[in-house]
Amino acid sequence: MTTSVRPSRLLKTLGALALALGLTASLAACAPASGSTGEATTASDGADSGVWPRTITHELGKTTIPAQPKKVVSTSLTLTGTLLAIDAPIAASAAGTPGNGLDKNGFFDQWGEVASTRGVDVLYPNLELDLESVTAAKPDLIVISMTGADSTKDAYEQLSKIAPTIALNYSTQSWEDIAKQLGPALGLDKKVEETISDFSGKIAEAKDKIAAPAGNVQAVVFNGAQEDTAFALTTGPHNALLTELGLPITNPEFPGDKPAASDRKDFQFLSAENSVVSLTAPTVLLVSADDATKEKLVSAPAFANIPALNGGTVIPLGLNSFRIDYYSALEVANTLVNAFRA
Repeated sequence: MTTSVRPSRLLKTLGALALALGLTASLAACAPASGSTGEATTASDGADSGVWPRTITHELGKTTIPAQPKKVVSTSLTLTGTLLAIDAPIAASAAGTPGNGLDKNGFFDQWGEVASTRGVDVLYPNLELDLESVTAAKPDLIVISMTGADSTKDAYEQLSKIAPTIALNYSTQSWEDIAKQLGPALGLDKKVEETISDFSGKIAEAKDKIAAPAGNVQAVVFNGAQEDTAFALTTGPHNALLTELGLPITNPEFPGDKPAASDRKDFQFLSAENSVVSLTAPTVLLVSADDATKEKLVSAPAFANIPALNGGTVIPLGLNSFRIDYYSALEVANTLVNAFRA
């Protein structure tokens, strides 16, 4: 019988598949995955010398990887983008429901073609964990995310019985930070360095072409005039990228009733009423948005007096801009170059 774990609902802005993937970093000790042999090294020991086995410390404990992985599967649609960027030997990935920024396979549009070219299979659809499919893929390493729509942390022990499994937290980190954690687990430290160096060069070139606007910048997911708006926080990956591009964001002011406490470090959700008075920046960047999204904001009477619509600027960052990876980050950079060309 197939064992399934149905994920929680996703961000409103992406409809049935918004991928609201905030993280809670819990720690749970775990024994080395079955099949581990010999003395384990730490993540830093032997990372460049090719010494295996090695032990990787991650969000759910420590996992011993007996040999350099040659067949990786990802139960995290988000982490798959970074795995592709560093040329990891990824054989299959969890997929979402096609549409709303996902291609016909249920992969993100920004890297779907890359995955297809490299022969990455759909591990299972609709982000519904299928342990039988994971077993059938015969992986030698499984990569999972901690919480959110593509999280399989609740099945960590089951997955660890199939193959060595590592859990990563990408809500508070840039894709580069995630890549640096994946490098030792995959024996791809040098490739990670090369990829990040290449990316940094492209971002630096983009920054030189951008004339940063005066005043504060805010980045939000606008779900509609009657819905909560998600404000990108300075502790999240969007700010990490925007800061590299010379457009650091500011946190919302949280007027009125304070929003409920949250473990999320990437976005803060505000009610429609509080969103209106919190959009104080003259420059507003719309995450996971296109021109149609901008038009919804422009035509919403409640938002008519926000500074960005009165002498300021509203820029949609593209439909692929919610989950920042190597591929979507470069798309965002190109969008901002075109919007603020020096």
